Amino acid sequence: MKLSFAARSENESFARIVVASFVSQLDPTLDQLDEMKTVVSEAVTNAIIHGYDGSANGVVTLEAEIDGDTVSLSISDQGRGIEDLDLARQPLFTSRPELERSGMGFTIMENFMDEFEVDSAPGGGTRLRMKKRIESKKALFN
Repeated sequence: MKLSFAARSENESFARIVVASFVSQLDPTLDQLDEMKTVVSEAVTNAIIHGYDGSANGVVTLEAEIDGDTVSLSISDQGRGIEDLDLARQPLFTSRPELERSGMGFTIMENFMDEFEVDSAPGGGTRLRMKKRIESKKALFN
C-alpha cells in the first residue's frame, strides 16, 4: 500500500486510520493496533512539524507491506532533513521547544516496533522504516 498526502496536521488521524485498517487483516490485539497507530501518529507529526516546519506545502508518503505476520512501514518526507540524527534520537530532545514537544517521538517508535531505522540528510528529507511482527489474537487463544 502506498499513500501520499499533504503535510497538514489533520491528515495525521487519517494516516492512523489507514494503517489500522490495513493492519487489521492480520487480526492484531488491541494493544498491537494502538502501538501501530501511535507510531504512525508520531512519524507523521514529526514530518509535518519538523520536516516542513508546519507548512502545508509538503507531502508525506506512507507505505505499508505485509509479509507473513510482519508489517513493514515506511513514512517519508522531502522536508529539511535532520542535521544531527544521533542528537535527534536522544530522549527528550526537541528542535521545537516553543511548541512544547516532549522529544520522545523516536524513543516511542523504537520501543513499539521490532525494527526501526532513520535515514535523513539536511535538505534531503527523512525516511523512517519500521517493522513489527503481529501475533494475531487467534494464535493467542489456540
